[in-house]
Amino acid sequence: MKLLMPQELRARIEECARESFPRECCGLIAGTREGDIALALALHPARNIATRADRFEIEPGDHLRALKQARANGHVLIGCYHSHPNGEPKPSANDLAGAGEEDFLWLIAALSSANGPLTLAAFDYSAAAYVPAELVSAIGAD
Repeated sequence: MKLLMPQELRARIEECARESFPRECCGLIAGTREGDIALALALHPARNIATRADRFEIEPGDHLRALKQARANGHVLIGCYHSHPNGEPKPSANDLAGAGEEDFLWLIAALSSANGPLTLAAFDYSAAAYVPAELVSAIGAD
């Protein structure tokens, strides 16, 4: 699986992760998917309603709005993103427990401090497991 993501969207995820630190940020990714190629075209930041700082739970109304907006633009929700403050750029046991949508991309932004280096990694959730996906910078969203 390959996820093509415009640099401007990557920068927005990084900004969200830094602003939310030490809590996890979260949101949804809209775009298109054909075979093993997904193209991210828009981000839908969401409120994290998890009660613990080391978890994320997308507010249901934000999820519904993102779904409606994606459909209105001829896109689908291809995945989600969230941050791992003081964590690793790989799915946690909590991520696995919360996953369920087959062929859904998970983008994880890991950083050790609000101003420290950030690492982005992408995974495709398939057959009850995360499979690493190639994250490729794309020129623009349209």
